[in-house]
Amino acid sequence: MKINVSGHHCDISESAKADIQQKFSKIESHFPTLIAVDVILTKEHREYSAEVATKYEGSSIAVKGKNDVMYPAVSQAIKKLDAALKHRKGQLKGDLHEKPTVTTPEIAHEIIQDMDLS
Repeated sequence: MKINVSGHHCDISESAKADIQQKFSKIESHFPTLIAVDVILTKEHREYSAEVATKYEGSSIAVKGKNDVMYPAVSQAIKKLDAALKHRKGQLKGDLHEKPTVTTPEIAHEIIQDMDLS
């Protein structure tokens, strides 16, 4: 998985990039079809925000985490991304199965009358 890390009004050190890569290892193992993730770290008014955006199985997913310190903001965004990806994966799995059809009692009664039960 390719992780693009960029900073807006803040410098991103190599150790910060390595830490972000390490935090994404769990998501990478749970969602192997995930190709690329964009991480944008922003510092505004003494508050860090981490925006994480990706595409997963045809849908765009974007989450945001905020904190006074950079690393907890990134952790919060990654937790939200994990939850959003799990939600999307559940939606995809749920659509694979055929939904049962519901019949009204009148129709069910007619079907039973037409059946040969002998």
